[in-house]
This record gives sequence, C-alpha cells and structure tokens, in this order.
Amino acid sequence: MRKIDASELDLKDKLVTVNRVTKVVKGGRTFRFAALVVVGDENGHVGVGMGKAAEIPDAIRKGKEDAKKNLIYVERNEIGSVYHDILGRFGAASVLIKPAQEGTGVIAGGPVRAVLELAGIKNIRTKSIGSNNKRNVVNATIEGLKLLKTPEMAAKSRGKTVEEILG
Repeated sequence: MRKIDASELDLKDKLVTVNRVTKVVKGGRTFRFAALVVVGDENGHVGVGMGKAAEIPDAIRKGKEDAKKNLIYVERNEIGSVYHDILGRFGAASVLIKPAQEGTGVIAGGPVRAVLELAGIKNIRTKSIGSNNKRNVVNATIEGLKLLKTPEMAAKSRGKTVEEILG
C-alpha cells in the first residue's frame, strides 16, 4: 500500500463527534475537548483522526491533521459501491458492509455514513453490530474498507483469471 500525500488532494472534512472531558483539580474543574474528524476527497481517499485540545476549534484542527496522516484508498466499482461483503472489526464494534445496486444510496448510520460518503461510495448497505462507541464504529468501518479486494486482486492472489473468479 503506497503512502498517500494529502497535500495533492482536495479534502473535505466531517466532524463526527466532540467529547467534553472534565478533570477535577484543586482550583475547580478544567474542561478539554476531544474531536473525532473524518476527511476524504469523495474519490476513494478517506482518513480518520482524533484531536484533543482546551478549545473546540483547536481540537477539530488537530483531528483534521491526524486524519490526513492516516489516509487510505478505497477501491470502488463502476456504480460507486464495493465489490463484496465485508465485516470490519475494531474493539467491540463491528460494521457489516454490503454492496448495493445503482440508485440505492448510502444506507448507513451517522459515523459509518461520514466515512463512506467522504470515501466516494454512492450505493451501499451497512449494519453496525456490537458497540455504539462512535470512535470504534468509525475505526471498524476503516478496517473493513482496508480489507476490500477487487476481482483483479483476488484473481492474482489465487493464480486465476478474472473471468474464472467472476464465473
């Protein structure tokens, strides 16, 4: 997998969640914020990052920078869907990703939808299983998309032609 340079891409970002974290100290309470941000170019490149800071805009900016460092490329077919069923796992969260026909749209919950839309996937069905923790659900989606194989990749690894694989 080649390293993706974020500077040459036109990246959009989506804020998935902002968490307020409270620390009790001698003088009272201090508040800090943790932001979960997804970035993507809607053309196959997507990444997720976490930023933590004393102010919300700083946390979001740090989250974007972190996401740009963790970009992956997602293979899609001609109708903007995936090639096969995938089960992505991260922690206690699992995300089932299934291909869909043209015109289906993105059938997914909030955290998963953010990742898939910024990856440029147009027709897909998903189901989040297990934990509802947004951070783990987003990471499970990314892990699932990393497992995606094209028919060409599957044929090459099995020593067959694409026609033999597709039937």
